[in-house]
Amino acid sequence: MTTTQPIRRKISVAQYHRMAETGILTEDDRVELLNGEITEMSPIGPTHTAHVKGINRILSRLLEGLAVVGVQDPILLNDSSEPIPDISILRWRADDYLEAHPTPQDVLLVIEVADSSVTLDREAKLPIYAKAGIAEYWIVNIPGKKVEVYRTPINDYYRDVLICTSGDLIDLKPFNLQVQVSSLLK
Repeated sequence: MTTTQPIRRKISVAQYHRMAETGILTEDDRVELLNGEITEMSPIGPTHTAHVKGINRILSRLLEGLAVVGVQDPILLNDSSEPIPDISILRWRADDYLEAHPTPQDVLLVIEVADSSVTLDREAKLPIYAKAGIAEYWIVNIPGKKVEVYRTPINDYYRDVLICTSGDLIDLKPFNLQVQVSSLLK
């Protein structure tokens, strides 16, 4: 008896968008496109949402008029990846990116809040962000009570890695500002 392996077919961002336009995917579908594959996102629990709200509040105050703070908004990385990070810090644009999703040259920092998704954020998303040239990527690791800071992308990894805990400060490099790690962790 022979067994047949399922055929996996990669799709493009354009095809992914067409799936939404035709109703195959809806706003209620918690998915994102990573390396040509539609990936289901983890359910969002109250701990996750509280962290996202708190980080948004802190960064929005700090960066008012300096940058656009995106909350769970898509970023068009390339033809096969359009992730939806929890927080994105984007170059200032008065129109708030009205005409199109931000692309890598617009992105200064991406933050993923990880409650149950630490492995996905490290193993699947980190290489995608690095390969796209996203200068800085943070994982707010809730179970680990730390913030993992990845800087200086090279190919599909980051050369510089900082593990920051409650008493540490993290530099927001493009703005000459700092954030207290304890303010990001509840």
